[in-house]
Amino acid sequence: MNLIILSRNAALYSTHSIYSAARRRGHSVIILDHMRCELIVDKERLETYYLDQPVGGVQAIIPRIGASATNYGAAVIRQFEMQGIYSTLGSGALVRSRDKFHCLQVLAGAGIPVPRTGLVHHIEPAEGLLERMGGERHVLKLLKSTQGAGVILTESLMNGESILEAMQKTRNLTLVQEYIEESGGSDVRVFVVDNEVVATMKRTAAAGDFRSNFHRGGSTENVKITDDERRYALKACRVLGLEIAGVDILRSKWGPLIIEVNASPGLEGIETTTGVKIGEKIIQFVERKVRSKGMG
Repeated sequence: MNLIILSRNAALYSTHSIYSAARRRGHSVIILDHMRCELIVDKERLETYYLDQPVGGVQAIIPRIGASATNYGAAVIRQFEMQGIYSTLGSGALVRSRDKFHCLQVLAGAGIPVPRTGLVHHIEPAEGLLERMGGERHVLKLLKSTQGAGVILTESLMNGESILEAMQKTRNLTLVQEYIEESGGSDVRVFVVDNEVVATMKRTAAAGDFRSNFHRGGSTENVKITDDERRYALKACRVLGLEIAGVDILRSKWGPLIIEVNASPGLEGIETTTGVKIGEKIIQFVERKVRSKGMG
């Protein structure tokens, strides 16, 4: 197969893992920076150029789209989709999952448990929403936060009001979420490929922090998930239209709560923790999809 990986940095661990797996399995693969792709539509034609050269002759693309490139990345994916080229990440699924509140709306509407979460605009008063959320401590998140940036744990209602008002002044939409104290700064990452859980790990925040992100110094370990966690993770991917995803789950006294579904999940933490070659599983999945569409 001729494959394209859309990634802004060929040296990133995840990009390299997928690229190496594709080469080991005998495929021709190139890495393109999606932000440098030029898109043209003309009458009944769609054209894509990269560094002034036309892009074509590929059977599938594997997008690795970061949060800062969501809108343009979705446009690039859509350009390939409209030409009948298979993408492991649909443009609509990327947009749905990347907007944190939109994602939680879809999950809650499908009967999937999520933490109690509010969305506040910069012109709304802070204190009313915090009181309606219940509890004294809350997690505040900028809607476009990623890898733990723009995420704050408050200490009290008064402290939360002050922080939320400051965040509102940036004119960014802000999420207010109940704090699940019993999770102890840990969550569970469930990695899904083609409606199958292929790897799981527990992530625990570094000392003095509550954010469990691997790239913020959190520790990771193998973990066995429950039947409910597996069921909700797979259902979350289905309702969001994601075939590859990292589903993040908090373990609460009420049971599992899904806090986020990542459409471009990193591979470094989970591959090094579990030993599972997820890049290989992604390429095997692409092979099956291309064969089933008669494109290979």
